[in-house]
Amino acid sequence: MMKPIIPRVPAVGVTGSAGKSSTTSFINAIFNTRWKNVLTTKGNMNLPKHTKQAVSQFNRNHKAIVLEMGLGRASNHFNYIQPNIGVITNVGTAHYGKLGNSIKETAKAKSAMIRNIHPRGILLLNNDDTNSKLLDYKNFKGDLIRVGITSKSEYQATNIKYTSYGMIFGVTLRGKKVYFFIPAFGMHNVINALFAIAIADRLNFSINEMKLGLRSCKSPSRRVNVIKLSKPKGALLIDDTFNANPQSVKAAVDVLAELGNKKKKIAVLGSMLELGDYSKKGHQEVGAYLAKKGIKHVFLYGKNASYVKTAAIENGIPEKNILHTTNRDKLHYGILRVLNEGCVVLIKGSHKMKMSRTAEYIARNSLKK
Repeated sequence: MMKPIIPRVPAVGVTGSAGKSSTTSFINAIFNTRWKNVLTTKGNMNLPKHTKQAVSQFNRNHKAIVLEMGLGRASNHFNYIQPNIGVITNVGTAHYGKLGNSIKETAKAKSAMIRNIHPRGILLLNNDDTNSKLLDYKNFKGDLIRVGITSKSEYQATNIKYTSYGMIFGVTLRGKKVYFFIPAFGMHNVINALFAIAIADRLNFSINEMKLGLRSCKSPSRRVNVIKLSKPKGALLIDDTFNANPQSVKAAVDVLAELGNKKKKIAVLGSMLELGDYSKKGHQEVGAYLAKKGIKHVFLYGKNASYVKTAAIENGIPEKNILHTTNRDKLHYGILRVLNEGCVVLIKGSHKMKMSRTAEYIARNSLKK
């Protein structure tokens, strides 16, 4: 077995229940303003075997390493590398069923990052995430950095605004208020960007490099990608179909609520898988949240999505405005019936539900004359 490399260059490991790919993209975008040779994760290849493959390519020409790490029960990533910077984006219910049906067990799995990064390294946590308090960081001797929006943090975003193309927010850096733009939507993406800002600041990147990197960042495919439809006029499609858990669905619904504002807001949600014992409650939470956010039209696909329907009705969404089905053609027909000028439609679901097919169908239909 190969020994783990201990890089002398910045080596960032990114894990968490949601936001890993986006956070990795933001970090890379800033690093690339200065360094053209950064060793990084390809796409969403975040298993230990992918870390092994990436590390085997490391050479003296690399200026930095940025790796997305899916930390389930195994912490085998660290057989190949010891990061000196670790990011844990949050602790949620993703893969809950595979992680002991317990948030404490999930936090324990994510804590492998803390146990395995360089003892004098940098650890970054989400101060707004209550579950992150369960992480085992009490004995960490390195530099602990917290980012947040609602909680007072070393790197805290304020004056956050939605624009037509992304988010603008302010951060106090080096004694002055600095405003950043990211071409991505949602408060969760502001948190993800804060991780990148904090790392770049500690590595003495200039403020201009940070700004340039973030505004040039390309969002990972099918993660809150906002697409203008050709028809109906003024309609938007939010394609967030890569995966889903209660936490990420709520974040996507927040974006739908903001972008929809006074327009018709339509949520199309597939079942959330791998939630184990939390499945019923997790789906019910989403149903209640849809009502809380004023989403009036709901389309649900998959067996477990029935729990979303029940909770949505209980919380005030009229039953006539909800369609639950396990037939994709029926789902598509139902969506097309309610699409009209200026509406905003969110499509999201677990990867195995293949909600990307529905997003592609809506996008194709908008091009038809």
